[in-house]
Amino acid sequence: MKNKIIYLFIMLVGVLACSDDFSEVPAYGALSDEALQNAQGVDLLLIGAYSLLDGNSNTGGSDYARAADGWWTDVMSDDAHKGSTNSDQPDLYAFEVMNWQTSNGYIDARWVGLFAGVNRANAVIDLIGKLDPSEGDFSAQLAQARFLRGHFNFELQVMWGNVPYISDVNFADVEFNQPNPGPIWDKIIDDMSYAETNLPETQDEVGRPTSWAAKAYLGKVYLHKGDTGPALAKLTEVINGNHRFGLLTEYADNFRLAGDNSDESLLAIQFTADDGLSFNGNIGGTLNFPGPINCCGFYNPTQDLLNAFQTDANGLPLLDTYNQTDVTSDYGINSDEPFTPFAGNLDPRADYTVGRRGIEFNGYGVHPGKDWQRANFSDLSGPYTPKKNVYQASETANQGAGGWGEQRSGVNYHIIRFADVLLMGAEAAAEENQLELATDWVNEVRRRAKNSTYVSNDGTNPAANYKIEEYPATFPNQEYAIKAVRFERRLELGMEGKRLFDIRRWGATDIMNAYFVNEGRTITSFAGLPAPYDPHFDLSPIPLRAIDLSGGILTQNPGY
Repeated sequence: MKNKIIYLFIMLVGVLACSDDFSEVPAYGALSDEALQNAQGVDLLLIGAYSLLDGNSNTGGSDYARAADGWWTDVMSDDAHKGSTNSDQPDLYAFEVMNWQTSNGYIDARWVGLFAGVNRANAVIDLIGKLDPSEGDFSAQLAQARFLRGHFNFELQVMWGNVPYISDVNFADVEFNQPNPGPIWDKIIDDMSYAETNLPETQDEVGRPTSWAAKAYLGKVYLHKGDTGPALAKLTEVINGNHRFGLLTEYADNFRLAGDNSDESLLAIQFTADDGLSFNGNIGGTLNFPGPINCCGFYNPTQDLLNAFQTDANGLPLLDTYNQTDVTSDYGINSDEPFTPFAGNLDPRADYTVGRRGIEFNGYGVHPGKDWQRANFSDLSGPYTPKKNVYQASETANQGAGGWGEQRSGVNYHIIRFADVLLMGAEAAAEENQLELATDWVNEVRRRAKNSTYVSNDGTNPAANYKIEEYPATFPNQEYAIKAVRFERRLELGMEGKRLFDIRRWGATDIMNAYFVNEGRTITSFAGLPAPYDPHFDLSPIPLRAIDLSGGILTQNPGY
């Protein structure tokens, strides 16, 4: 699909340029209605809708605020600190200390970017509805547009809870100013159900959803809605389905070129960096690189997250006690001062998720600690760096650059990968008290982690004391199963932008307040700063600007 985007852009320029009377050509960058009334117009508009998957709508707010890879929503959870210095990006600092405002620029930019995606999908649906049947069969394009609209609306739903629904009818009638009386789950399910029925099982072009992706997404929607029975049914279909999808042999390949559009990837944002020859890549994630890449020190994993990777003598997680001991931290220790890394048992996924002193970092050498941290010890960032979003030193095809020297990664972002499907299925199974099924699917994920290649400082020996095993028997009861599945999601999907919406559906209040206390033990600058988490934070504030522009039609979420 990446090549087709370029091709269609060239065609778009041709449509605009080839006219007998240039004075009648639409404004630069715009298409006339007449130019769109055909198959080429449908494809152009559909490509435009796909382009909003990365959030880069250029419709307000910073590139970072519009990011669609979930990095800054992790900062709203217990997985990540903002990073960098406290004064850089104050709206993100507000998330850390639980000082959420309705005027927060990140909240506003994400709202605008998602509705831009909804509107572009609606434009495709509206155009297809107007075309004469002689123009061709556009059922495939319609299914893709409805899938995209369902995706953008899902992102709105889990972030804000009470959102307006803008349909293609609204688009045709230019009635965009709609109220937000409550959830729009039914609309999302309608779109994803249509996509499931009408999309093909395979696509010739990468990046386009299949019926299997729609089925998995539908299971995800049901799970977040709280309908665990339908969720289990849909996710079981995907897990047991006759398709190519499955777990990669190597866990880390999901965050390397080898994982781009691989068998584990059901749906991904297609980033490309062009060996740094153009300003492409993950624009929204350009702040999130540590010292060896020179920009900019944001998105730092928490001590709480790293502690969660500790395992017991049997290689199993410390579900209730993981914060009773800490993975050794170099917080407050300069790089030229002695430091001894943690010697206890760790799940090997720890060092593919969290960059820490004394452990090899993505081909750039052994992490030296403070020298790779932009923040001061007095800032909230802590000592750790992200790894999954950072390209490998050897993968130049994934290395990009920006207009002021920043870095951009070409690593695709997985909206849904097969491990996520297994763990969503396990969660639904646990909630439905199907304990054997839940155990089997969790163990499938843990088995892959155990059998993957471990991080090594010397290319031969494991860099730490990695120990992981499968659960030896079926979960003993439903309470234990639910706890184990939720914990596994954090281990497998940490720093992938999923955590906030997981804990919101489980009840984030106790999780976050316990995190504030535990994190302050090891990062003293963090201690006592965040205000207590209140249940109203389970929904984000409707942007003040949106309410003002609506003339009062939009209503604010409770508590703001």
